[in-house]
Amino acid sequence: MSFAGMTSAMLLVGAPVNSGGISLALPAEVIAQTQQDQDAPKPAAAATPAPATLPAPTDPAQTTESEPMEVMVTANQRTAGDPLEKLNATSFAVTQAVDKAVVAPVALTFVKVVPAPVRDGLNNFLFNIQEPKVFVNFVLQHKIGKAAETFARFFVNTTIGIGGLFDIAKRKGIRLPRRPNGFANTLGFYGVQPGAYLFLPIVGPTTIRDIVGSFADRALLPVVVGSPFNRVEFALPTSAGRTLDRRAAFDEDLRRMRSSDKDLYSQRRDLYLQMRQDEIDDLHGRPHTPIRAMLPTTVAPAKPLPAPPPTVPAPATAETPPLIPAPAPGMPTP
Repeated sequence: MSFAGMTSAMLLVGAPVNSGGISLALPAEVIAQTQQDQDAPKPAAAATPAPATLPAPTDPAQTTESEPMEVMVTANQRTAGDPLEKLNATSFAVTQAVDKAVVAPVALTFVKVVPAPVRDGLNNFLFNIQEPKVFVNFVLQHKIGKAAETFARFFVNTTIGIGGLFDIAKRKGIRLPRRPNGFANTLGFYGVQPGAYLFLPIVGPTTIRDIVGSFADRALLPVVVGSPFNRVEFALPTSAGRTLDRRAAFDEDLRRMRSSDKDLYSQRRDLYLQMRQDEIDDLHGRPHTPIRAMLPTTVAPAKPLPAPPPTVPAPATAETPPLIPAPAPGMPTP
């Protein structure tokens, strides 16, 4: 039964009570006529009110109408934004198994073997070639000031930073911040909803809107930058290196999430969706809760320290010296 149907049924059941209340406001002539009708002998059929006005709880009609209500309650318990939750959870479980067996050990080994300056240079280079995409989307979002800063970052890092290997633009004296942006953010900026949440085995967490925006981002890079960035033999190893570096940086947060009592799949989904919404809110200047506030603060719950035993003062004995020495003979007592 729909909400409107339930409301109509409740109104019909309450009709005799409402009619009685309305009759008190009728004119005196009508009240007198009603009193005469009550004093007159009543037929036997009118002595007992018709039982059909209020259906019994075991009425078959009422029983059949309660089943659709149960179906509606069950449907409302589905997680909003995740219509494929069972399929996504299965894909997530498989990905976690592969991560523990292969990806995590390789990523942690990668950060130990490859020096930090090399990894930083790779990340700076890969982000620098994304700056044209960031610039275009800031223009589409009418953020002309941020678009100008992005253009200046790209120019400084490409020239002085040797093709973007060094992030010179963030250093003291220039201080041009690095801002991620893409076509998915532009779609969200103009009100396009994220759509269904998806967890793809290789791509990871995403949404329909992010998939469309990602295709647009990848199509823009070869057009703006050109060769060799549009070749698979270049994109595959560089993307793999950046993915391993990100996985190693996320390792501590992932350990905290795994140690939490909450389901790991739900944590990853909520964290991703909140992160993407925060980026859209930043474009509109809306306040939001920091992402770190959603993560557990400790890897494992700390055990409470045992309470110290109560201290009982020792009884004073003759051998125990007093805290304040006795005054010498002839000296005034304080």
